Amino acid sequence: MSHETISQSISIVHPISLSHGKNAEVWDTSGKRYIDFVGGIGVLNLGHCHPGVVDAIRDQATRLTHYAFNAAPHAPYVELMDRLTAFIPVDYPISGMLTNSGAEAAENALKIVRGATGRTAVIAFDGAFHGRTLATLNLNGKVAPYKQKVGVLPGPVYHLPYPSADNGVTCAEALKAMDRLFSVEIDVSDVACFIIEPVQGEGGFLALDIEFAQALRRFCNENNILLIADEIQSGFGRTGERFAFSRLGIEPDLILLGKSIAGGVPLGAVVGRKALMDNLPKGGLGGTYSGNPIACAAALATLDAMTDEHLSAWGSQQEEAIVSRYQTWRAHGLTPYLGRLTGVGSMRGIELANADGTPAPKQLTQLLGLARDAGLLLMPSGKSRHIIRLLAPLTIEPAVLEEGLTMFEACLKQLD
Repeated sequence: MSHETISQSISIVHPISLSHGKNAEVWDTSGKRYIDFVGGIGVLNLGHCHPGVVDAIRDQATRLTHYAFNAAPHAPYVELMDRLTAFIPVDYPISGMLTNSGAEAAENALKIVRGATGRTAVIAFDGAFHGRTLATLNLNGKVAPYKQKVGVLPGPVYHLPYPSADNGVTCAEALKAMDRLFSVEIDVSDVACFIIEPVQGEGGFLALDIEFAQALRRFCNENNILLIADEIQSGFGRTGERFAFSRLGIEPDLILLGKSIAGGVPLGAVVGRKALMDNLPKGGLGGTYSGNPIACAAALATLDAMTDEHLSAWGSQQEEAIVSRYQTWRAHGLTPYLGRLTGVGSMRGIELANADGTPAPKQLTQLLGLARDAGLLLMPSGKSRHIIRLLAPLTIEPAVLEEGLTMFEACLKQLD
């Protein structure tokens, strides 16, 4: 299939053309079947074409396909925001707005914190990914390929080390770097917010250090700085809980949502403390397509399926299967390139590394091709593109999950 009419600046991981999918399986236009461990890069926690989501889309499409909410409100938007705010596990009064994507949620969050604090500086973290729009590029803790050739970016934005047992950066080291930042680079009174992923996605499925998260929350409270949690990839059950910030024992001020919020239909949201969300003047927030009725209907069906019982069971099933296989591979010395298992719950990454612990991106590229040929789709991540992030639908059938892990194992054996 020719891609001549598509920008060559779009990078494609798997050079195939998909035709259709069902839960954790997809088929290409030649009829070849693949087990999908990519899930639309974390969008399909409920799998491809979840029946409840499909029925909701079909029903809504016969009623109202679109209306701009800021022109005239529609029922699906109102119902979704009522349900969504009730789904967020925080103790304070909450409100929010719907967006077209996670990146747009991040952009609006930056406007909200500027309006609420009168400050402009933002602190983000090494390895972070918050989107591809111009403002979110500057938040990303990685230059290539996102920041190359785009010139001066909106700011000011500063970056700190991301502390995690998965990357070897300790809480003490991150706090020391933060102390230096405020001693040398910027006055703390100029900082509007910190933005952080409870589990980094693009960074390689690194779980945030709990001690640091709680220290950061205290620091923000003491200095009137807002804390934004980016749950775009880690939210909606990816770690076995509704949202990953719950395991940290903190409550963020604003939360960014996207990806699996609507079962594959484009939608995002920024939600948080009601006083913050209401601080901009009328018209300061909104958008033509934001909260499209069909997307809202899909999101409502998604929330119907995501009961705490389901999320816990799905998360435990995946975590146990992945951890068990990984431990067996390590014990048997399956390949000298098998590095660490990163992440938490069912949000797991498998690192490919050399004997000296340095990243092995060449072997990861080889693994992507071997797995694809075998009928398994995988997704790379990490600063050096050396960590496979496992994003199979939470609803994957146990037999299909085991089949996919067996394929993964066979491909690991072939690495050279």
